[in-house]
Amino acid sequence: MKNPETANYRRVWVTFFTNALIREMTFRGNFVINLVTRAFWFVAQITLFEIIYRNVDSINNWSREEYFAFMATGMLINAIVEAFFMPNCANFSELIRTGNLDFALLKPIDTQFLISCEKMELAMVNQTLLASSLLIYSLIVIGQPIGVTQVAIYLLFIVVGVAFFYSLMIILASTSIWLGRNQGLYDFWFYITVFARYPRSIYNGVDSSRIEMGEVVQSAFTWVVPILLVVTVPAQLIAKSLSDWTFPMIGLTASAVGLVVSRLVFNWSLRSYRSASS
Repeated sequence: MKNPETANYRRVWVTFFTNALIREMTFRGNFVINLVTRAFWFVAQITLFEIIYRNVDSINNWSREEYFAFMATGMLINAIVEAFFMPNCANFSELIRTGNLDFALLKPIDTQFLISCEKMELAMVNQTLLASSLLIYSLIVIGQPIGVTQVAIYLLFIVVGVAFFYSLMIILASTSIWLGRNQGLYDFWFYITVFARYPRSIYNGVDSSRIEMGEVVQSAFTWVVPILLVVTVPAQLIAKSLSDWTFPMIGLTASAVGLVVSRLVFNWSLRSYRSASS
């Protein structure tokens, strides 16, 4: 038997998606430009590493095809985050400034769901298709047999990565209640997530006799804020062998904890919000 509340939220999400599609089709020129821009960025990334792999056989045990699988995984996670959550989190401070957050609080629906899902950037679907094509190409070239279970676990950790980045964004967006405008924190989010564009092993030091900056980055973004795991883990699961499940469990735990903490921080921030009419 279906849960009526779940069904209602599903219908609301479908309405949001329909509105986003109508908006994109209303401004077709902008939609096409976004598609072309994303495609150009995709080709630029592929071209860069194609040139690099013409001069080296591997980068810290990541072959050309394995690295392309990693790149596709990162692109896929980022495309989902930027398509469905980034526009809303970026708009949160504007809702506070204009007083439109009052209307969101008055609606008979969970405020975090409403604020997180109302707007969508459907042009990022292009990025999802390109990333999926690159992943399929990489796996075909690797030639490693892949079972249904492996694919299911890979998709699970894609969701884990999306959930981790979403929770981080919600926490940063919630600070708008106290700061009023937090554009600098969004810039900070982009600065730290840039480390996730490269496999965790790339940050290994070359001199075991001293601590190097790469090892500091690796430790901080593995054990404190595990940004390096949310892309590396699913890429390793699908493109390379993975015998140690310590890092996958850390990533899974960090994602679950992040969702809980982001919910607590969001609700805490709402209790500090002063209505525009007050």
